[in-house]
Amino acid sequence: MIKLLFFSLVVMFFLSGCNLNDNHVNNDMFQFKDSFVGDNSAVVNIANQLPGAEHLNSFELKTNEEPYGIILNYDGIESEQDDKESVIYNTTFLFTLVQNVDWITFHSDFSEHTITKGNLQEWYGKELSEVQNEEELRELIQEYIADENKINQLLK
Repeated sequence: MIKLLFFSLVVMFFLSGCNLNDNHVNNDMFQFKDSFVGDNSAVVNIANQLPGAEHLNSFELKTNEEPYGIILNYDGIESEQDDKESVIYNTTFLFTLVQNVDWITFHSDFSEHTITKGNLQEWYGKELSEVQNEEELRELIQEYIADENKINQLLK
């Protein structure tokens, strides 16, 4: 009887540990809104929750002098379309959440793109700092990412 109770407790601790990890991965990224590019922890947490995070090989924060930037290095992205969508999705989230980042360079097997905050906001026709939640930001991205001509306009 004691062995069964002990085994049950071990299983419960294991399962509760798994649930904690699941909750950590699914955190609301907007908890990092108004972070700074020099806040390594915030940038890492955001990047690890973005699409293609499993392909993020390395990143660099350029904070020695303005304009401040982020370099993201990906490998193993499966298609050019996935690459383009990742560039737009990931830069949009980072520019929205990290207030002082001015440019982001995205390296992958398919391309290298440098996007500035000004160019992306002009493309959307919206000040990204005005976006208040993740759902609103995802809707904005989906509206623009559905148009191949718009994508090509940004990533020329």
